[in-house]
Amino acid sequence: MNIDEVVARLTGLRVRPSPSGSGRTRGPVELADGRTVLVKRSDDPGAIPAEAAGLAWLAEPGVAGVAEVLGHDREWLVLEYLPPATPTPEAGRRFGRELARLHTAGAPAFGSPPPGGPVEAWIGHAPMRNATGDDWPAWYVEHRVLPYLRTAAGRGDVGGEEAALIESACDALPRAAGPAVAPARLHGDLWSGNVCWSGDPVRGWLIDPAAHGGHPETDLAMLALFGCPHLEAVLSGYQEVSPLAAGWRERVGMHQLFPLLVHVVLFGRGYAGQAVAAARSVLRIAQRLT
Repeated sequence: MNIDEVVARLTGLRVRPSPSGSGRTRGPVELADGRTVLVKRSDDPGAIPAEAAGLAWLAEPGVAGVAEVLGHDREWLVLEYLPPATPTPEAGRRFGRELARLHTAGAPAFGSPPPGGPVEAWIGHAPMRNATGDDWPAWYVEHRVLPYLRTAAGRGDVGGEEAALIESACDALPRAAGPAVAPARLHGDLWSGNVCWSGDPVRGWLIDPAAHGGHPETDLAMLALFGCPHLEAVLSGYQEVSPLAAGWRERVGMHQLFPLLVHVVLFGRGYAGQAVAAARSVLRIAQRLT
């Protein structure tokens, strides 16, 4: 299908003619009024409605930069185009403050999906079930760690001894989890590639969420996983608004265990060693606190 026709149908806006495009992402597409949009396509059932619902939920409090959804159906998503810019330390601090305010907007429960979002959702191209719970450690183990460990172990991408060690970390996780927290409004897949730095002055904008209710340290740990620019500035800004509980730095591996196992499921054994190292960090905390 011609993408210009898709944009016109989903947004009701006129499009300046351009060559037809194909693939998963296309942009920018220029509208007749001079604005530009980005167009995404997915064959994963429910992925586009889940992304649209997640972006709307993150935007609802009005406290963080979130890419605007201009239209969507079950296959196509039309977003505002955010021209890339170079992040600065001050942009990082601003992003941290905004992320803290977004987290404190809250969620009904751990695992709760955005309003209108599906229970059977996605993180990247991996399925993610938004089953709910009231106790974060138990919920995190049951619905975020073990499903991906079972898949990875079943494929042989995590060995038997490695799986046993990760299961031991799951058993120890309630002792290592730190103080109880209220469910936060999470982006849910907040690696550095899902923060778009754009604007003048430069600001961090949220894109491609796997939004759900969760622990605020999980979003921060995911930012650290693949090298967010000016991460220390982001963390400084975050703590200006919402100081983190003592011991949060040593819990980073605990919160990275989930996305690392997702990466094992998606990309294979190359991430298994990092997942095992994250599990060992949980065991070290639990042993120290015993």
